[in-house]
Amino acid sequence: MTVFRLTEKDLNTWVGRLVARGTVYGVQERYGRFVFERLHRAEDLRLDYDVTILPPKKYLLPTREELLAFRKGEQYESLWPREPFVLLGVHPYDFVAIRQLDTLFSRDNRDEHYLRRRRLATIVVCDVQTVSENVFAGCMNTAVVQDGYDALLTRIAEGYLLEVRGEKGAQLAELLDHPVQARPEDLQQREAVWEENRRRLRRHELKVPLAELGDLLERSVDHPLWEEKARLCYSCGSCNLVCPTCYCFDVRDETDWTLARGHRYRVWDGCLLEDFAVVAGGHNFRPSRAARYRHRYYRKGLYVPRMIGETACVGCGRCITACTTKIANPVEVYNRLMEEPV
Repeated sequence: MTVFRLTEKDLNTWVGRLVARGTVYGVQERYGRFVFERLHRAEDLRLDYDVTILPPKKYLLPTREELLAFRKGEQYESLWPREPFVLLGVHPYDFVAIRQLDTLFSRDNRDEHYLRRRRLATIVVCDVQTVSENVFAGCMNTAVVQDGYDALLTRIAEGYLLEVRGEKGAQLAELLDHPVQARPEDLQQREAVWEENRRRLRRHELKVPLAELGDLLERSVDHPLWEEKARLCYSCGSCNLVCPTCYCFDVRDETDWTLARGHRYRVWDGCLLEDFAVVAGGHNFRPSRAARYRHRYYRKGLYVPRMIGETACVGCGRCITACTTKIANPVEVYNRLMEEPV
């Protein structure tokens, strides 16, 4: 691990060289909101953003991904990603979500398409500068990360600190002009930023200890909250689409008009959608909105934690913002289950 001190000019020069070297996806402003998009100029990068509309997982698990091409006669060809890229400016909570996907897609039947993209990615995390309206990462222990990334940017009084790790981090550092090592007082400033972010990234205060969340859900299967909230649910899946830890997908085949050739691809899917749990024969395991609404919270707070030991909600708050009927706030749901036990 090495930490460098960068001025604003140093940062812009470094980002410009990253862009000139290859594909970089960075945060940019679009109509008053922020998105990860292909970065073409250092001047367009916004590290002071609050939250992006979609999480950066879209470059590791694309909304639509071609898997293979096939032709008549049982001939097929797997389609693999090959282009390296940099994800620049990933907030800590989104990086925690990516690490969870790394674990989940490495278990049991490994997802080689995801894992190949992950190996091609270089991830530069950036500590939060602007607090978004609905973030609660401080309650989920995801306001700060201190390992696992290739590089970490932190805003301090005199510019930025750039920490690099591992082989990919070393390659990033090679693009710096006359790199200057961080001083002890710079690292103290970074510690102060981390402590401040743990405190201020709590726009919604979770009252349930994370270690007790699974037990709370096990006791709450028949809570009236599920039916009450579901009456307002459109089953639109917006909360699924913006979530950085949702990883469900649907696999589809398409052929051309000759039926001689076609391709297989996957697209994002979500447990709030009415057809999500439909299986052969037309049976739906979760036909009611209440069952689907409840399943989302059990997935985040009970099922995935049992698999990987981490709560599958990182507190980004995107689902709260995206839900037009305002029923998707995990903090509100979990707090009420605790305060009004059945």
